Amino acid sequence: MKIEYSPIGIIRTPFTKPEGMPIQPTGAKGISGTVTIFEEFRTGLKDLDGFSHIILLYYFHRSNGYKLEIVPFLDDKPHGVFSTRAPKRPNAIGLSVVKLNKIENGILDIENIDVLDETPVLDIKPYVPDFDEQTSVRTGWMQNVQKKTVAKKKSDIRFK
Repeated sequence: MKIEYSPIGIIRTPFTKPEGMPIQPTGAKGISGTVTIFEEFRTGLKDLDGFSHIILLYYFHRSNGYKLEIVPFLDDKPHGVFSTRAPKRPNAIGLSVVKLNKIENGILDIENIDVLDETPVLDIKPYVPDFDEQTSVRTGWMQNVQKKTVAKKKSDIRFK
């Protein structure tokens, strides 16, 4: 089975290289960016401006190959790639929940963005707390990682 996707737009951010960029949206608080939706998909933005946050699904366009076991940014021990959010994955798909400030002429003004400049967008979904919020959550090996640690951690060259 072959699956093919085409981007619906491009994410623009201040991050031109992986080194030094935030590793998650919590570490990108206040970082502004835009998502330019291609003309043929702009009708799909109808009513999205009523949501304060959106989920961006995107292609890790600068990630080459994958490893099934990696040492993530938040630990010094190897873990299976599917227990991490590392970019070197069999299908290089990422996601980020970002704040949506406004939409104008097919351009989404967003905040708390943690991706590289010119990242292709595959899909956008509204963030709905009643749908997305979970209770009794376990976080596996990440349970010992404090939120403030994630906010301060920056990307390096390990996933180049």
